[in-house]
Amino acid sequence: MKAYKPKRRLTAEQYIEGILKGDRVLLSRAITLVESNLDSDKALAKEVVQAILPHSGRSFRIGVTGVPGVGKSTFIETFGKHLIEKGHKVAVLSIDPSSQRSKGSILGDKTRMEMLTTMEEAYIRPSASGETLGGVANKTGETMLLCEAAGYDVILIETVGVGQSETAVHGMTDFFLLLMLSGAGDELQGIKKGIMEMADMLVIHKADGDNIKKSELAKLQYENALHLFPASESGWTPAVTTASSYDNTGIDQIWSKMMEFKKLVEGNGYFEDNRKRQQIQWMYNNIHEELRRLFYSSSAVQDSLQDLEKEILESRVSPVKAAEKIIAEFKNNL
Repeated sequence: MKAYKPKRRLTAEQYIEGILKGDRVLLSRAITLVESNLDSDKALAKEVVQAILPHSGRSFRIGVTGVPGVGKSTFIETFGKHLIEKGHKVAVLSIDPSSQRSKGSILGDKTRMEMLTTMEEAYIRPSASGETLGGVANKTGETMLLCEAAGYDVILIETVGVGQSETAVHGMTDFFLLLMLSGAGDELQGIKKGIMEMADMLVIHKADGDNIKKSELAKLQYENALHLFPASESGWTPAVTTASSYDNTGIDQIWSKMMEFKKLVEGNGYFEDNRKRQQIQWMYNNIHEELRRLFYSSSAVQDSLQDLEKEILESRVSPVKAAEKIIAEFKNNL
C-alpha cells in the first residue's frame, strides 16, 4: 500500500497563474485555501484574492432561492445547461446555513446535477461550513471572485437552507430569483414578505402536466401581490413567469428577462452603484467576523464564559450584566 503524500504547497504565483488559465484543479485548491482557518493559509489566500481582483467582477451574479421542494437543483441544472448552450461558462455556489450545525454540505445537490457536473463549462462548489452565516457568506464571496477570474461569466449562488441566507445571497448578487410552486394562496402565507420584496423575478416552477393551469393562476395572484409592494430602487418591475425544468419550457424566457433587467440597470447606473454598496457591506461583514473571532478566541473570554453561564442559570447575574462583564474582561486583556 502506497504511503500518502501530502500535496505540495503552492506559491501565490502558481495559484494565480492556474486560476487565470481556467485550471479547475487549481481553482478548487485555491477555494479550499480561502476556506481554511489556518493563519498561514489565510495570509496566502488574501494574497491570491488581492492579485486576482482586477480580473474579477465581469460576471452576472444571480441569486437563486425557493421554498422547500420547489426543485432548485433541477432548475439550476436545466438553466445552467441552457446558458452553456448559449456559450456561457457557469459556476454554481451555495450558501448553506444548516452546515453550521451539521457541518454538512450540498454534495447531495452535486450528485443531483449529474449532467451539469460533467460539463467542462460548468463548475459546482458546495459552501464552506462555518460557525456563522456571515463567515460562510464572506467565503462564498471570495470563491465567487476566484470563479470570475477563472473565466466563469455567470455565477449562480444558491441558498440551500431558508431564513437569513436569502439576505446574504441578495447582498452579493446582481439579480435575485425566487422559485415558487403553484397553489399561490397557501404559498403566499408560507413565504416571508421580505424575501418576496427582494426578488427581481418570481418563477412558478414545475408548471407541467396537471400543474399548468394552477401555475398560470398562481402567476396572476403573485403579479397582483407584487403591485402592493413599494417600487424597486433599481427601477425594475419584478417579473413573474412560469417554467418547467422537466419539459424545458420557460427557461429561455427567464434568461431573456434577466438580460432585459441587466440592460436597464446598466443604463440607469444602478448596476454599478449596487456593486459598490455591496463591496462596502462586504468590508463591514469581514470586520464583524474578525472581531467575533478575536473575541471568542481570547483565553480571558474562554475562561470567564462558563462561570458567567453558571451565574446566569443560578440567577446571580443578569444576562445584560454578564455581557458587560465579559466585554470588560476582553478589553482589559487587549
